[in-house]
Amino acid sequence: MKLPLLLPAFFTATLGFFLAAPVHGQSSPGPSPHINDAQSRHHEGVDERGDKGMGFSHQLTGHHFYLYADGGAIAVAANNPADTASRDAIRTHLASIARMFSEGNFAIPMFVHDTAPPGIETMKQLRKDISYVAEPNDSGARVTIRTSNPKAVEAIHDFLRFQITEHRTGDTLEVKK
Repeated sequence: MKLPLLLPAFFTATLGFFLAAPVHGQSSPGPSPHINDAQSRHHEGVDERGDKGMGFSHQLTGHHFYLYADGGAIAVAANNPADTASRDAIRTHLASIARMFSEGNFAIPMFVHDTAPPGIETMKQLRKDISYVAEPNDSGARVTIRTSNPKAVEAIHDFLRFQITEHRTGDTLEVKK
């Protein structure tokens, strides 16, 4: 091949590389470069199964998980204050979750995550030491999880940290004081 014929291809490839390369400070709408295809498929599955298991869209709502010295909380809210359908579905779901968890039934998180989340076996065993209270609020609801049993607190924190990671909420993994 002659050198002059290679130059246009070289410049085109170089230009394509620089256009595709991220600019420092630029945000990308795509997945993190640290997430591989298997992780991406897993998160898509969590989102899809979550929508089915919870009865509302993860795109129309926001999850948050909090760790407290005596347990923690699960909070879900409709993104749009006028979205009463999501708000009502959240309230129904979290009331059901509080009841099911107090009975030692963690079928929904197992379905959503396609695995047994850390902490649930201990939470099942110590269910009589743990209280789950669902409380509606203006945009959805919250389940407050409390116990005085240190082993149960550890299990609750393991469970909630898993939820934070799996739902990619960005919530702190540290215990709030």
